[in-house]
Amino acid sequence: MDRFEDDTNSAATPQGAPPGGSLEHEPMFNLAPAVTGIGLLCIAIYAAEAWWLNIEQQFWLLLHFAFLPIRYTGQVAFDLYAAISPVTYSLLHGSWGHLLVNMIWLAAFGSPLAHRIGTARFLLFWVAGALSAVALHFVLHPSSAVPLVGASGSISAMMGAAARFAFRVDRRARKSAFTGPVLPVALVLKSRTVLVFLGVWMVANLVTGIFSGAAIGEPQIAWEAHIGGFLLGFFGIRLFERRPHAPHVFPRK
Repeated sequence: MDRFEDDTNSAATPQGAPPGGSLEHEPMFNLAPAVTGIGLLCIAIYAAEAWWLNIEQQFWLLLHFAFLPIRYTGQVAFDLYAAISPVTYSLLHGSWGHLLVNMIWLAAFGSPLAHRIGTARFLLFWVAGALSAVALHFVLHPSSAVPLVGASGSISAMMGAAARFAFRVDRRARKSAFTGPVLPVALVLKSRTVLVFLGVWMVANLVTGIFSGAAIGEPQIAWEAHIGGFLLGFFGIRLFERRPHAPHVFPRK
């Protein structure tokens, strides 16, 4: 997820999506329909922006569909774009590199989750992750006029959800999905795998957030939004489950 220091001059350099994760990349033929649809939409939007829109049109796109905190502090009139941009920003990207990395993480974490909870719930989860990400970003930067774009908030929510399954994926089925029940937080935090993931993910977000955008005109990585999305997935995944699962004995690590 990127924050842009310079709206009009940023031929944005590649930026990473949320770091961390231990899942294998999902095979293309096994991608969930919702993941494929969102991925193709993100690619189509950025391709149109990069290949067909001029600078003024790119600026218009950012102004209306990126998330701008300043819209909600009374300094800009509230309009339709203010109502939809807390979600539409998640479909925009700052560079081909930024898009590519996000799509890889989307395939890796999104398909097992979509296969687990179903298409409709997955789309609601995407929206909830995007909203949670910008909510924390807004709390910390309420007067910022810097546009926020990227799918990283929603993808971070998927990573948070994956942690509640201790990254257990049943790959024997035709559609690999997270398996077992959503584990209690206390039980999850006893897993060495989960603890290592959480530690690496948090440190990597802080480091990349602090040092990204050091060069003038480079976009910054909005690490706060990543955390907002992750918290939604970690603590809210139970709300998106479609059926109860049998008790599970946590494997020894």
